[in-house]
Amino acid sequence: MARRYEIGCAFDAAVKVESNGRRTVTTDDFVAQLKKVNYEWSSREANQWIEMSVSTFRDVSKVEGENRTFMLFNPNGVC
Repeated sequence: MARRYEIGCAFDAAVKVESNGRRTVTTDDFVAQLKKVNYEWSSREANQWIEMSVSTFRDVSKVEGENRTFMLFNPNGVC
């Protein structure tokens, strides 16, 4: 049985930390983590949740489509 709080946990598990410290998450990684906690979301649903629920990540995708890339945004002006 899926639990609502597991959505945020799945998002946190999907975040990758690069060698320079940059934190990114892709829609596909997030959807894969959601499946592990019994959520069957489409890429579109996952993107909508990220856009509405996570204000600290911004879309930095370089290509069109549903598999988007989000990066942690520093409100001090530096990504």
